Amino acid sequence: MERVVTAEAVGDAVYEAIRECAVTLRPDYRASVQDALDMGAAEGRAASVLQDILRNADIGVQSDVPICQDTGSVWVCLEVGPDVMIPGDVLSCVDDAVARAYEQGGLRMSIVRDALFNRENTKTNAPAFSEVRLVDESGCRLHVMLKGGGSDNASRLVMLPPGEGRDGVIRVVLDAVREKAANACPPLVVGVGVGGTFDKVAGLSKRALLRPVGSPAESLEAAGFEREVLQAVNDLGIGPAALGGNPTAVAVHLKTAPCHIAALPVAVNMGCCAMRSKTVELGS
Repeated sequence: MERVVTAEAVGDAVYEAIRECAVTLRPDYRASVQDALDMGAAEGRAASVLQDILRNADIGVQSDVPICQDTGSVWVCLEVGPDVMIPGDVLSCVDDAVARAYEQGGLRMSIVRDALFNRENTKTNAPAFSEVRLVDESGCRLHVMLKGGGSDNASRLVMLPPGEGRDGVIRVVLDAVREKAANACPPLVVGVGVGGTFDKVAGLSKRALLRPVGSPAESLEAAGFEREVLQAVNDLGIGPAALGGNPTAVAVHLKTAPCHIAALPVAVNMGCCAMRSKTVELGS
């Protein structure tokens, strides 16, 4: 029997996810920060910064206040399996849900009407940046991420020649972290996308941030690559809040795809110390 997911159900889920995400540090990220303290990976000033992150997270939940003053743009990704029916206007309620969530939650409005020609604030934090993806997995999953400007501005996309290979990809990641990590509010989760086309590889890197910190990579080969890059990132010594020490990043998440024989697209998208996203199963 096919399940049906309506535009209203999507809008309601987006509203609830925003209200929760704005005041809640993602649990898997929080656990990784606690682990860094418990295992002695952070010392001195770095440890103090991590303790402040945890205290800030506690205040957010207890007082129902945003964990970061940049309450972000809203990214919505609806993944629809073959056993689910959706109307053609399935995202039509999203922007209204965003406006209600931001007004009622007292969240900062950060979206302008046009990037180039009209920088007037929309005063609703809409539109959201939304997409529908048809996937092979059954069911329907809604991903909502609140992404601050500092971490998104630290993104990078490079079209490498394929001869650059693995070393070239690592160099792109390290250059991005070295140059932009301080603005992205570390400790980071570094999303890395490799493959696809110019317009697709950025999506790979952003979706890589959805994977829970500490969860398995897509393959043993990918897991080895992530460990190698994470070690190299932390060897930079940028540290929490860019004040030195460790960790600069708590995880590197890699997502790959096929690509043209003449291409090696690489994208880097960083998650900050206010990681805010939620995944909701719809239509069950």
